[in-house]
Amino acid sequence: MSNGPILVAFSGGLDTSWCVVHLRETTGRDIATVTIDTGGFDAAELARIEARARDLGSVRHVTVDGRAAVFDRFVRFLVAGNCLRGGVYPMCVSAERIVQAEETARVARDTSASAVAHGSTGAGNDQVRFDVAFGVLLPHVEVLAPVRTLRLSRDDEHRFLEEKGFPTKLEAKTYSVNRGLWGTTIGGGGLHDPTRPVPSDCWQDTADPDTSPADGVTFDVDFAQGVPVALDGAPMDGVSLVLALNKIAGAHGVGRGIHTGDTILGIKGRLAFEAPAAAVLITAHRDLEKLVLTKLQMKWKDQIGSLYGDLVHEGLWFDPVRVDVEQFLISSQRVVTGRVRVRCVRGRVDVVSIDSPAALLGRLGAVYGEGSKAWTGEEARGFCKVYGMPSVLAARRDGELAKREGDRR
Repeated sequence: MSNGPILVAFSGGLDTSWCVVHLRETTGRDIATVTIDTGGFDAAELARIEARARDLGSVRHVTVDGRAAVFDRFVRFLVAGNCLRGGVYPMCVSAERIVQAEETARVARDTSASAVAHGSTGAGNDQVRFDVAFGVLLPHVEVLAPVRTLRLSRDDEHRFLEEKGFPTKLEAKTYSVNRGLWGTTIGGGGLHDPTRPVPSDCWQDTADPDTSPADGVTFDVDFAQGVPVALDGAPMDGVSLVLALNKIAGAHGVGRGIHTGDTILGIKGRLAFEAPAAAVLITAHRDLEKLVLTKLQMKWKDQIGSLYGDLVHEGLWFDPVRVDVEQFLISSQRVVTGRVRVRCVRGRVDVVSIDSPAALLGRLGAVYGEGSKAWTGEEARGFCKVYGMPSVLAARRDGELAKREGDRR
């Protein structure tokens, strides 16, 4: 088993290309590669990646479509929990990494790999996500991260590949871009400096809100037990629905944002993101919940949803508490069914109307600010008196104590 192949999680970029050649030459073992598509590649790019892996010396390349897993096992819960890290960021990357790690682990078992390798550096969150996942899923398989271990620069990697006969275009990238089903993240360049305005050239996939159509676009999203299932009345699988919303809402500048927060390593990080589908679905879902859930359900869902987001983002998805959290979210979504009409206009998402058979609004003939057939005026007066009693008691006590203090003086 120690002489088995090394499986490289391969994106086709500079880091993982270097990993293939470096590991092949320094270990003398066969190198296999696997690419997990979580929404960032089209068919032509996947074909290019496979050809690149073969050219670099991979003895076997596997491509896995992980998009459905991203939606079915993560996005549905991120929507159910209205998960936005720091109140803004829909965690576009973290769910993808778990799916990539899981599928890489599955291929590693199928190929009897003795080691798995990833191209993470020592400064980001991804190294934690991959290492933790592989530690759970492949407890007896060595995990390699040679870029991190050797602390190489991109120039170092580029020179190495060129010397070995694998010239690689070293692009002078201003930004590091990661595309996936749930959104695109952009890092680097002027984004590192919070004292400067967001550079206008950082945006990759969405229209400029200021120049997008002034009349916007309006459409319906249907939810069934918290899961988005249809667009304008047409049933769609989760992947197709998210892709459609990314295109429709992105054309109106929806989904752009900046997130500054704490990384898993404890340092601060700042990135830009574009997630049109996430912006639409979380906004629509949250407003639907407000109509159908109770006050206490909403209160505790906010906290549980935040916990779920933390587990996904911080590489702790494999902790057993995640299963408990998911069961709470599933239970909370039993009545979250209905149609939400949404308008996207110049970067903004507005909920126009909501229609749900589970709506709590107006039941028992109670209309806020007008009246109710469910209780009498005298009963309402009694409720107000009892409801405010703790405040009344505290005020009287404080008044008496102040009077006693004054008398002593």
